[in-house]
Amino acid sequence: MSKNEDSPNDDDVINQNLKRVYDDVAGQDIPDRFKDLLAQLKAQDSPAPHSSSEGDE
Repeated sequence: MSKNEDSPNDDDVINQNLKRVYDDVAGQDIPDRFKDLLAQLKAQDSPAPHSSSEGDE
């Protein structure tokens, strides 16, 4: 029994479905909770202000 060349094979169907799901997820907004976590991480990475003068070296 041979497959019809016009019908998509299993790999094509899987690839199309994965692309559809990826495109759907990629188009969604970032949740506020995730944005808050990113802001916290960014605040931890920012340098703390120095109280001493810069010419102490």
